[in-house]
Amino acid sequence: MHRITLEAGKRGGKPCIRDLRITVYDVLALLAEGVSSQEILEDFPELELADILAVLSFAADRERRVHVIAVE
Repeated sequence: MHRITLEAGKRGGKPCIRDLRITVYDVLALLAEGVSSQEILEDFPELELADILAVLSFAADRERRVHVIAVE
């Protein structure tokens, strides 16, 4: 998860990809709209496929943690 960073003063403290100003939510929203990983990489050349995979992993981990908290 070293590709996902949190900085209080950047994008309102939302999780961003590396030290860029592209948030996890930006990429998730694009994927949810049906934009392909390849299209995202073309639109944001500073991203790498590993960044998109890290976003998906981050989201899956957050969902898992929310489910664990809800069950407890």
